[in-house]
Amino acid sequence: MAARSSGALGPRPPRISAPDVPTDLDAVSALRSRADLLGVLVDGVGGEVDAAHCRLVESRVDAASGPAAGHVDATGATFVDVAVDQLRAMALVARDGSWRNVELTGGRIATLDGLRVRWDSVVVRGAHIDYLSLPSAELTDVLFVDCSFGSIDLPEARLARVAFEGCRVDEVDTRGMRGDDVDLRGLEALAFTDVRALTGAWLQPRQAELHAPAFAQALGIRIVA
Repeated sequence: MAARSSGALGPRPPRISAPDVPTDLDAVSALRSRADLLGVLVDGVGGEVDAAHCRLVESRVDAASGPAAGHVDATGATFVDVAVDQLRAMALVARDGSWRNVELTGGRIATLDGLRVRWDSVVVRGAHIDYLSLPSAELTDVLFVDCSFGSIDLPEARLARVAFEGCRVDEVDTRGMRGDDVDLRGLEALAFTDVRALTGAWLQPRQAELHAPAFAQALGIRIVA
């Protein structure tokens, strides 16, 4: 992570734009591979979903009323100004996708596979994600609020103006992670795999105390009881 200070008062917050979703939307029953959809309401996401390389713009996905989904394949999909509500899925595969002005609210996802994703102005709010995998991802202006994670993988990821509020996670894989204005003060994490990658990030004093043994080990400092 780049060792650039944002100032004494704290990191620059994410610049978030809410999804511009019209009030009147055309209802569609499902997402389809390579579909190009504008101004639609996807009412329910259940079963096995193939939405690879689709384009969804100024739309809403309401998964609250439908059954839980199994495997949702959104590989290479482009989402612009999209609100996703209460998605429940065993796996959401978003590899090589591009999300801009997207808000994912509520729901439970066992695995969110975001290898090489590009997120710009994205909010994840009130979601439970067992495994958030974002290797080699580019996250710019991203905010996580009131989320719980089993683990977050960020190896070789690039982060800019990314913040957590009221979130918790067991372990964060930070190997090779780089970023600016990464605010971890709202992330209760039990462990980071490589604390050296936190250079330039922001923590609260109690977080620094919790991870002090890992910081010492990374610096070659020996602690003897």
